Amino acid sequence: MSPFEDRHPSTVADWDDARRKARLRETNPWHEWKTLRRTKSAVVRVLVLFVAVLVCYAQYLTFDVKPEAARLARTDPAILPVAAPADPRDWDTVVVDMVGLGNLDAGATAAALPSLRRMGVVWAIRYDNEGIDTKVIADLIVRAAELSGLKNVVLVGHSMGGVIALEVAKHLHLDSDRRLVGVILDCTPVDLDAVRPESRGRGEDMVRWMRWLPGARESRLLRLAVETYARRDRFVSHGGGGTPPGIRFERLRAVLDEVLREKIFSRNAASNGLIEAQFTAIVAGGATNDLRALAGPTHGKTRPAVVFIRPRDASRDRVVDVEYSHRVLIDQVGGVDGTLSVVRARNTGHANPMQRPVEYNTVIEQQVVPFIQRYQQQVRTTSAAAAPR
Repeated sequence: MSPFEDRHPSTVADWDDARRKARLRETNPWHEWKTLRRTKSAVVRVLVLFVAVLVCYAQYLTFDVKPEAARLARTDPAILPVAAPADPRDWDTVVVDMVGLGNLDAGATAAALPSLRRMGVVWAIRYDNEGIDTKVIADLIVRAAELSGLKNVVLVGHSMGGVIALEVAKHLHLDSDRRLVGVILDCTPVDLDAVRPESRGRGEDMVRWMRWLPGARESRLLRLAVETYARRDRFVSHGGGGTPPGIRFERLRAVLDEVLREKIFSRNAASNGLIEAQFTAIVAGGATNDLRALAGPTHGKTRPAVVFIRPRDASRDRVVDVEYSHRVLIDQVGGVDGTLSVVRARNTGHANPMQRPVEYNTVIEQQVVPFIQRYQQQVRTTSAAAAPR
């Protein structure tokens, strides 16, 4: 007797597609549903997908957003000492440096500009990584100046840092007993119209994502995606010359390594929330009002000097339309009786003293320092005349 005679007759010859479909229907989880079967099955699938999304979202909040939020909650603005004055007579003046969009600490920038020592003690501002409050920064400068016995203040702002410097300057000029000698603006956009369209569009997209996506202010995954996309020209090839278009994965790996090292894991990198606050400061467009506040004397204080450093060739600044900012500054603080000095630096780009230290230090030594020292002497004379005898 053959061993195959007892086997169930389910050979290929016995296959029936109708029987297969019937069996599938019988084993279907919702085969007993008689009405709205397709609707109910679709709802179940949507619910399963929704639960999967919720699980992923919970992981996103737990491992990406909350740890970063806890770290940012422990940050505060700080003043970092950089250098002593070159001349002992300038121990009554402090020069405070502030960096621009996407940066946190002005220490390295201030250290690259030893010419600032010609005006006084050099300090750098380290922003609060949760955001920017210019009143807090102004109060911090006032307290530190009082403790150090410094009566006069010069503010330096690079790019968007100039917008922050102007607002801090208004607080110092109107609401403190410190005397504001001057404000030095390096390629500063006085309002959103001064930002070139391509840079403005990227900033607006970022703020829009910050408002729409929960946890975007703290998310490192989103920051990784945005920073990598901003560098896409380094790893995306459009082809040509016999090379097919596509992604160059070796270059992509190098970009990811750079972003992770400098923007994600670095404690000196500006957070998403700080970048949003910096861009929002430009959008608010309060620089014009701040300039008006600085344009007149108050409480017996002299008017502060305003210096605008820009490239001689405006097209070299691809972020800010320096010609536009130049015109606005002339309207507000320029003219025959104005306090404005415009410095046109050679071979510089957009607020790049770290990349062009020689050019920056040269124009500061030769043009900015003499102009500021005139106002510095006026402040000292006014202070001496007002001092009780």
